[in-house]
Amino acid sequence: MSKNKFSICIPAYKSKYLQECIDTILAQTVADFELIILNDCSPEPIEEIALKNSDPRIRYFKNESNVGAYDLVDNWNKCLELSDGEYIVIMGDDDRLAPDYLAEFEQLIQTYPSLSVYHCRSKIIDDDGNDVILTPALPAFEYVYDSIWHRLRQLRSNYISDYVYSTTALKAQGGFYKLPLAWGSDDITAFIASAKKGIAHSNKPVFEYRSNRLSITSTGNDLHKMMADLSYAEWLSDFLKNNPPHPSEKVIYQHLVKEKDKYMHEKKLYTMMVSMRSNRLEKAKDWMNTRDKFGLSIKDIGVALAKSVNLNRP
Repeated sequence: MSKNKFSICIPAYKSKYLQECIDTILAQTVADFELIILNDCSPEPIEEIALKNSDPRIRYFKNESNVGAYDLVDNWNKCLELSDGEYIVIMGDDDRLAPDYLAEFEQLIQTYPSLSVYHCRSKIIDDDGNDVILTPALPAFEYVYDSIWHRLRQLRSNYISDYVYSTTALKAQGGFYKLPLAWGSDDITAFIASAKKGIAHSNKPVFEYRSNRLSITSTGNDLHKMMADLSYAEWLSDFLKNNPPHPSEKVIYQHLVKEKDKYMHEKKLYTMMVSMRSNRLEKAKDWMNTRDKFGLSIKDIGVALAKSVNLNRP
């Protein structure tokens, strides 16, 4: 039997905002949780920050060697193994929770007790913690193919920490789905968890994602991200074959079967576009040199290059 209602886990490498992250977790209005801090052999003072917090709900662990960004999902799954909670949350070491984050999810769980995954709207903040924007509003409940369609159309944004999973169900599906740099792992893990029963959403933005130059979304090896896109496409094809839709999703499902290759190609264009927000011409040359490997055309690279210019405009 679970010792806690929630396990909140921080795979930590960066120390700059870690204490602020911890403070927002310890300030939750729902007290029934454990906080697992997993130090990924960081050269920064992760251990010092973690151990100076005397709250008995904190459990501190350190990897024997650095897992690193490429294998980030391994740290998520190690946290899953360590967790005692009935439900699990994975936190970024620089992100924040609103004080009623757990309370909001507790209410979602009470409303939809049979689900394996729950989700909330998020607030994007900058380096200094100032509000930037909210992620799009979502329906109270939906089945998986609606989720997939909206995500592939880039009509919504999500992060690993705006999901709460049933720990038992997540372990049963094999844990968090591993892709290089976790690029798309949050998507696929949630899709698998909602495949049979659907997913419930809260439109209260109780998670705060810090968008900064050190985040994996902004950094990382571009070629690894493109490799993750290829694996994502393979996963989607298999998922569509093996998971029939709910009757209410028949039209969306048929559309996805027909248009999946187009959506996956657009996903690759997006990855290129994000990579070219800086050093555009150099990055464009890199994509030219690898275009055959990833099924890209010269036109694709040109389109991504043009869109990357607009990406940085206010």
